[in-house]
Amino acid sequence: MVGLFISALTLVSEKAVAEFRQLHHYNPWLVFLICPFGLATVVWMTEGLFSGAERSGVPQVKAALSIHHNLALRSRFVSFRIAVGKVILTNLGLLSGASAGLGGPAIQIGASIMTSLGKAARFPTHYLERGFILAGSAAGFAALFSAPLTGIIFAIEELGHSMEEKIGSLVLTAIIFSGMTAFVVLDHYVFLESSQAVLPKGRSWLAVPLCGVAGGLMGGLFSTILLFSARRLAAISFHQRLLLAMACGLGLAAIGTYASGATFGTGYPMLKRILTDPDSMPLDFPFLKMLATYWTALCGIPAGLFVPSLSVGAGLGADLHTWLPLAPALTMILLTMTAYFSGMLQSPMTSFVLVMEMTDTHELLLPLMAASFIASGTSRLFNPQSLYTALTESYARKLEQDE
Repeated sequence: MVGLFISALTLVSEKAVAEFRQLHHYNPWLVFLICPFGLATVVWMTEGLFSGAERSGVPQVKAALSIHHNLALRSRFVSFRIAVGKVILTNLGLLSGASAGLGGPAIQIGASIMTSLGKAARFPTHYLERGFILAGSAAGFAALFSAPLTGIIFAIEELGHSMEEKIGSLVLTAIIFSGMTAFVVLDHYVFLESSQAVLPKGRSWLAVPLCGVAGGLMGGLFSTILLFSARRLAAISFHQRLLLAMACGLGLAAIGTYASGATFGTGYPMLKRILTDPDSMPLDFPFLKMLATYWTALCGIPAGLFVPSLSVGAGLGADLHTWLPLAPALTMILLTMTAYFSGMLQSPMTSFVLVMEMTDTHELLLPLMAASFIASGTSRLFNPQSLYTALTESYARKLEQDE
């Protein structure tokens, strides 16, 4: 079920992005109506019909893991209703020009599906407390990225921190079956194909600290600004949130028009383009995509950060190679992509394993690992709390008030 839901999310999102791009190609000025009113509509639907499905979904899953012996309260964050809403609203956001990824939604959808099925089948309590949430979120992650090992690492590093033996076997089983289902439906294993990535001995290894520090600095800066803005806007009214969504939509329309549509959507097409032909990418793309992703996250619609952030990191790597070509272009792109992702989330193991699995570049394991940990350390110098941990605090405060 998780594999089928994630496959549906992926296939529909591709259609949604393609439809929006056709509209933008047909009449570029039309997006100045579609983006603001579309995002405001998604915010209204989220608030009125699918409360709990807002933003990426990872903070909600982390909040659900903190709830014990209260399944009704947990259903605010993981439920079949939220899984359906996440698929619908994420794609409506993409139809509205959002710079939205599918990673966070896939994690919340996976956790919601498995928790709902486990509850309906009356599984033992220790599975319902943590097991199905961890297994479902890891399965959703693995199915989306064709990255089973990363799904395991993510469940441990970002969500679980530690797992009992029985729960660990449940996570592995869920990842295997969801990954097989997604493979049958989507017919891909390697999410991105990027061969010929090497790091020659000698001077080229200077690219590792360079990409690690630069990527960690930019990723940490993004998460710091996003957290600051989210805290300042946390208390605004529903009417003000609609106005904020419209303002963000106008910003997305303007920046997307300036970038000839490159900043709209998940960022996956641009990511593939950067990996295959980095010289064709404008130097300002990563900064424009970063701004588009910030505006999307700021308005609060259901939207993930993973793939947009990977495209930003890849673009930064291409820029670094243009300015200081210490190593082959593809290698610097992969190193900076890993570093930016790690700096933003401060989840270094998830970051380097994800990029390695997505691109099938096992020969770069040590450089990717080094860049990832350097980036995470750089980010912590000025942003001591990780992005998702900080975002989870708002849900934890609401739970305390309700209890």
